[in-house]
Amino acid sequence: MRTALLALLLAGCASVPAAVPVGGAVTAPIIAASAETDPVDSTSDAADDPAIWRNAANPAASLVIGTDKQVGIHVYDLKGKRLSFTPAARLNNVDLREMAGGRVIVAASDRADTANAHVALFTLDTVARRLVPMGRYPVGAGEAYGMCLWTRAKDKALFGFVVLKDGRIDQVRIHVSGATPRVETVRSMKLGTQAEGCVVDDRTGTLYVAEEDVGLWRFAADPAAPTTATPIARVDGRTLVADAEGLALAPKGKTGGYLVVSSQGDNAYTLYRLADMTYAGRFRIGGGEVDGTSETDGIELALGDFGPDYPEGLFVAQDGDNAPDTQNFKYVSWARIVKALGL
Repeated sequence: MRTALLALLLAGCASVPAAVPVGGAVTAPIIAASAETDPVDSTSDAADDPAIWRNAANPAASLVIGTDKQVGIHVYDLKGKRLSFTPAARLNNVDLREMAGGRVIVAASDRADTANAHVALFTLDTVARRLVPMGRYPVGAGEAYGMCLWTRAKDKALFGFVVLKDGRIDQVRIHVSGATPRVETVRSMKLGTQAEGCVVDDRTGTLYVAEEDVGLWRFAADPAAPTTATPIARVDGRTLVADAEGLALAPKGKTGGYLVVSSQGDNAYTLYRLADMTYAGRFRIGGGEVDGTSETDGIELALGDFGPDYPEGLFVAQDGDNAPDTQNFKYVSWARIVKALGL
């Protein structure tokens, strides 16, 4: 199975530019973080995945949500100060969408039962700056791992994609208009080996998933579409080094922009052009007053004005080694990334 998957990737992916050297990871400029969050309370492998809510009325008051997969989920401000904590055992990946009327729905993959996947739902109280639990809902057999949301353009229906640890991807419809949320599994897709990171482009209805040791895939996000996966980039040890972990989007125009991937194996982040999935550059985080990142799991990126420190957007990355403190999340200005890579 692995040999066949690799062959498919090699045949179907965009070629790597000729300038890429053979025999090692491509050099990546180092970009300084502007801030970091308070460390999580849990030791060892704990902090995992962030989500970003942009306060359109007051961008500097925007919020970052981050999971501690041992005990719960945090809300931070743009200085990295922890504002609140909601206990919830074994949450892994997290995503959010702002619904009509300004209601913010937060969903996380729930691994409390490793034999049966669940989705944990919250609303974000943007005034009190805390998460309000809405419940946890079964998805299907298996261990929940990755999680991302999609708002369908034509009717604003909310869907989630739960990536199971064995590579299965269960798509769920999330109903939140009634007094009690309802979650129903509407279809399943499958990759060959362990996968986790995912993100959906709401503009195009495209789901992107990272199969950790193999590469990146895309699916049509609509539940009526075929479940066929299209390979778009491979783990090659040069531009993308296993494990391929978190995914984030930098949309531009109607269909353009960039897909950003955590190249965990060499502590870097790789960008691909969404228009044709060609390699666009890579970078590392470090070199400033805030320490750098390593072994990053989850990432998130939101474009727009986030105040003077993040005038064009905010990139957030989990830091797998924040010694001597426990793990946390680092904040980087998107403007710095654009300048360093000449995007």
